Amino acid sequence: MKTHPFAKHLRTEATLAEQRLWFQLRNRRFEGLKFRRQFPIGPYTVDFICLEQRLVIEVDGSQHKQPEGQQQDEARTAYLNGEGFRVIRVWNNEVLGQMDGGLAFIRLSLQ
Repeated sequence: MKTHPFAKHLRTEATLAEQRLWFQLRNRRFEGLKFRRQFPIGPYTVDFICLEQRLVIEVDGSQHKQPEGQQQDEARTAYLNGEGFRVIRVWNNEVLGQMDGGLAFIRLSLQ
């Protein structure tokens, strides 16, 4: 599979929260599921995806609380839902300060 250049850039420029969550998800460490990171779907590149579960995980910072960020997130989620994916969002501070809670939320989303 050829790597999308923008996705490759995002992998090398991952936020600290993305790096820490990836450590938990990679190599089937989480629930034995295969996750990919910075995966292109249509016009979007999602932070993490489990294709088997059709689950997208977005790690969001404070910019997503702004009206423009919320509108973009709604459009992105609507597109991904239309493609058959469920989208969940975890906040940077959940990943950085409450990883167990963030992973529990992801786990519940798998059921």
